[in-house]
Amino acid sequence: MAIILGIDPGSRITGYGVLRQQGSKFEYLGSGCIRLGEGELAGRLQKIHDGVSELISQFQPDTFAIEQVFMAKNPSSALVLGHARGAAIVAATNQALPVYEYSARQIKQAVVGKGSAGKEQVQHMVSYLLKLPASPQADAADALAVALCHGHTQQSLIKLSGQASKTVRGRLRQ
Repeated sequence: MAIILGIDPGSRITGYGVLRQQGSKFEYLGSGCIRLGEGELAGRLQKIHDGVSELISQFQPDTFAIEQVFMAKNPSSALVLGHARGAAIVAATNQALPVYEYSARQIKQAVVGKGSAGKEQVQHMVSYLLKLPASPQADAADALAVALCHGHTQQSLIKLSGQASKTVRGRLRQ
């Protein structure tokens, strides 16, 4: 059993999603947004750091998963997003959490089955997979999708390692 904190970083709104994973089953623990408002970048980064630190204290996750920076049309926006990611990652590493990063394409592929899925599709599938009564806000849904992606990826790696060790044992017997 593992508790996963997923983060969808943003310079105005940072989404979070928390899941408990046991095998291939996921239990929804919470989600929401850290709303940063206006103001200087340094102050907003502090709010991200403090907000993520508070989530870590509240939920006691075992792992931390975050969306990677994508190259937007505006390089300045990508840089600011990188700063937001950095503030969240520092909060996780300060608590000795392992950090895993996934591209937007990997996340959408894991949750929707299509790497080019839209936000509405991600929201719908997150609600469906977690059996939520309503769709979460878009940034929270994206963060839950990050957590789901991490959980699915870890399950796949466990299965692959089990198959690999069976193959090695089979070869040794021959």
